[in-house]
Amino acid sequence: MTRSNDLILRTTTTLIAFILFGFSIYLFLAGHSAPGGGFIGGLMTSAAILLMFMAYGHRAVTTILPINYRLLISIGLFIAVLTSVGSFLFGEPFLSQTFEYFYVPVLGEKELATALLFDLGVYFTVIGVSMTIILTIADDR
Repeated sequence: MTRSNDLILRTTTTLIAFILFGFSIYLFLAGHSAPGGGFIGGLMTSAAILLMFMAYGHRAVTTILPINYRLLISIGLFIAVLTSVGSFLFGEPFLSQTFEYFYVPVLGEKELATALLFDLGVYFTVIGVSMTIILTIADDR
């Protein structure tokens, strides 16, 4: 039996989760040249996924998003470490960044920095860690 507040939660979750995902991508992309980045973007994505878990339940969300969060932690750490140590290959100090401008057909000329790759690793790691912790706590009830 579905209660009326479940219907309201499920209806609004679709819109709110979409907004949270979009805002997390914005924060992620703004991070290498403005406040924000992989950490806060990962937290926003985790909040959107958690909202979906609360509205639709564990089984429905894992069917839609079959993500292994522990593997996501490993991938994120690998990307972050590889990016930060990669500066040694060019004789630069640890965690040094570089950037280059590239032409993107629709968007025009855009800057791509190695800090964005590091933020991607942080983004994946934060999502993986926060969701692993939350789902582990939820399983122990």
